[in-house]
Amino acid sequence: MPRPAPGEVISVATNRKALHDYFVEDTFEAGIALTGTEIKSVRGHRVNLRDGFVQIKNGDAWLLNVHISPYDFGNRENHEPRRERRLLLHKQEIRKMLSKVSERGWTIVPLHMYLKEGRAKVEIALVRGKRLYDKRDAVAERDMDRELRRTVKEQDYE
Repeated sequence: MPRPAPGEVISVATNRKALHDYFVEDTFEAGIALTGTEIKSVRGHRVNLRDGFVQIKNGDAWLLNVHISPYDFGNRENHEPRRERRLLLHKQEIRKMLSKVSERGWTIVPLHMYLKEGRAKVEIALVRGKRLYDKRDAVAERDMDRELRRTVKEQDYE
């Protein structure tokens, strides 16, 4: 496999369900403390962020419920797929997130995992939950936008 160019970002996994279920208020880039077999699985794009969330314990941010598949060529020292992983963030970022999460209806979820200069990074977001009618409005708006683009495209061909 060819080495990435310096500064190149390689997308590993995205959490599209989070964008459907939540309003994204603020995003942060965080590093992740991984073991050797975990980073090899991440480089193989064997990550699922769908059910993941971030919890703040004792001044540290922890990534929970994110599935990183065991490395195929690992030995008995292979990692646990859903173990807690520490996120590497600045203290002021953690404090800001903690103050928002203590409010009602806010949570922190991972949106995107990627490799940046060989290191695994996670884009996490402070989010508020959508209600059912908000989701319906988003779908209706997307359909109207699609229909508008279709009619404009048809007008261009005539």
